[in-house]
Amino acid sequence: MLSLPTPPSLLHADPACGHAPRTVRNAAVRALLGELVTYPKPGLVSLCDSGSHRDMDAASFVRSSLALRRYFEHAAAAGAQGASFATLNRLGRAAEARMLRATGGVNTHRGAIFNLGLLAAAAGARTPRERAPLGERVRQLWGADIAAHRRDGSSHGSRVTAAHGAGGAQAEAAAGFPSVYRLALPAYRDALARSGAANAARVQAFFTLMAELADTNLLHRGGAAGLAFAQTAARQFLDAGGVHRSGWQSHAVRVHRQLVARWLSPGGSADLLAACLFVAELEPAS
Repeated sequence: MLSLPTPPSLLHADPACGHAPRTVRNAAVRALLGELVTYPKPGLVSLCDSGSHRDMDAASFVRSSLALRRYFEHAAAAGAQGASFATLNRLGRAAEARMLRATGGVNTHRGAIFNLGLLAAAAGARTPRERAPLGERVRQLWGADIAAHRRDGSSHGSRVTAAHGAGGAQAEAAAGFPSVYRLALPAYRDALARSGAANAARVQAFFTLMAELADTNLLHRGGAAGLAFAQTAARQFLDAGGVHRSGWQSHAVRVHRQLVARWLSPGGSADLLAACLFVAELEPAS
């Protein structure tokens, strides 16, 4: 396990570089906590209940989020230094170890460590004159190495990819997070502009992701049938008007209970919701 020390000088902004590492850290932690407090969020942990999970709750997510805050800072600093994907991967593995210590061995944020770590590094690497989205910078800087990276073949994600052909988080990141930029972010910004309600905007973005994403967490728990059930439920919610109609909360809660009854958990959509919130904060709409 390699923990890379970061000199204090690297934790401050360089005029030629991107966002200050501490700014990136704070945005990443807010994104994780924003995902946690979103409700109704079918099948997932929130402040209201633990969804389809017996081994974690909101408190464990808070502990994990706080344990990861320096990781995001160091990832941004590494990006500013032109770090390779191998270096970022080592930082991520060290962050996973801190997460597991904070949660007593429970995987609360492995997907977010991967997604937000890469986006944080891209934020650190971004120059003031750059206009490329953070996801595109991830693709440009590390996309080929991400795509070529060989994961642990025994992991849930690897087994699902082999069985169902779903690309999962690795393919999403290598391509520059298209599900964030084409699905979640437009839905989030539109709902926020129309309603002014942050929770409703997050719910709309989450259902938009769940309706389209080949979520490997759903495939792992429920196979193709479980994925289809969740996607259909999400599309029906959106087709009925989503959060832009009276009584939407009751409909969303009903979907939440349906997924819990089937023990389904769209964790990939939750990870990308956090990525959406991170991007929304650091890339204000023009």
